Amino acid sequence: MTTLSRIRIGSAPDSWGVWFPDDPRQVDWRRFLDEVAASGYEWIELGPYGYLPTDPVQLAEETGSRGLKVSAGTVFAGLHRGPGVWESTWEHVSSVAALAQASGAGHLVLIPSFWRDDKTGAVLEDRELSAEQWRTLAAGTERLAREVRDRYGLRTVVHPHADTHVDTEEHVTRLLDATDPDLVSLCLDTGHYAYCGGDSVRLIETYGERIGYLHLKQVDPAVLAQVHAEDLPFGPAVGRGVMCEPPAGVPALEPVLQAAQSLDVDLFAIVEQDMYPCEPDRPQPIARRTREFLRSCGA
Repeated sequence: MTTLSRIRIGSAPDSWGVWFPDDPRQVDWRRFLDEVAASGYEWIELGPYGYLPTDPVQLAEETGSRGLKVSAGTVFAGLHRGPGVWESTWEHVSSVAALAQASGAGHLVLIPSFWRDDKTGAVLEDRELSAEQWRTLAAGTERLAREVRDRYGLRTVVHPHADTHVDTEEHVTRLLDATDPDLVSLCLDTGHYAYCGGDSVRLIETYGERIGYLHLKQVDPAVLAQVHAEDLPFGPAVGRGVMCEPPAGVPALEPVLQAAQSLDVDLFAIVEQDMYPCEPDRPQPIARRTREFLRSCGA
């Protein structure tokens, strides 16, 4: 077994069933911090802005007292919609980026907006972007990445995501080919990429220089087949258990981690098992087992 010396393992509020800044079905943020530290993780993400304390001093005290460090903040943005959404987008992005910077993080995870409602499945936009929208998306992503880098010193990593316009191999590679490698990198989420038919190992081998960050998750192939057959939105699919505990699903994570290690760069690999909503006692045992599994892979 190869020791994955370049891979830094962490977890995120997502693995505790947290999708929103405030929701009665989610665990309290103090409990999340206690349990993620107790489960053997050193690194965390901020999760939805407002879930963890947004005061940098308080956040530093709460994470530091538990031996935790922040790797990234996360934002959603509909940059394909053009300059008209820039101001509202930047208002949110700047808040998250400022907190991430103050927390010592080096990355901002950028997720494209959904083309259908994550809960109801109502179609909000066409599933496919036009050529002009692709050009707008690429230009907007570069602009955001440049501003985030210049103002906050963070690296922007785009996160392909189910039910967004950047999901399949075709769409992911189209965005990568259309953007400046010095500005835009990829947050490869192994679960979302498999959900949309992609091969994570092949993507790492082909676009290795663009891989800037990893999210580790797996999908249950049987549930995924049902999801595709019924054309379920992502939210209900998660409720049905499409994202499963490693190593029960796909893709196999050890080959992904080995491929990432071979890039010979330092990479965060953040565990994200979508489980919203879930019983409050469910996440920690899974988190512990997942950490042990990743240790068995050399991480």
